[in-house]
Amino acid sequence: IVATTDVVEACKGVDIAIMIGGFPWKEGMERKNIMSKNVSIYKAQASALEKHAVPDCKALVVANPANTNALILKEFAPSVPEKDITCLTRLDHNRALGQRS
Repeated sequence: IVATTDVVEACKGVDIAIMIGGFPWKEGMERKNIMSKNVSIYKAQASALEKHAVPDCKALVVANPANTNALILKEFAPSVPEKDITCLTRLDHNRALGQRS
């Protein structure tokens, strides 16, 4: 386990990446505001994974919106197989169920 704020150091030789970074929701923010901030965060993290992680690295995205952040990761780390990127989306699932009622 490596605890660091340096994205390159964090990704060197990593087998499993748990991506918890993401911009926090603040009062008055819309989804598009948070997405623009998360794109830059996940682009940097994905680029570091692409260059420094082991070829069969597994990535788990936690920060919401997790499914969109996982897509950004996939786009900017093309050598990481799509099947090796997953995310925690239970909150999104529960919200969708609530809207259906």
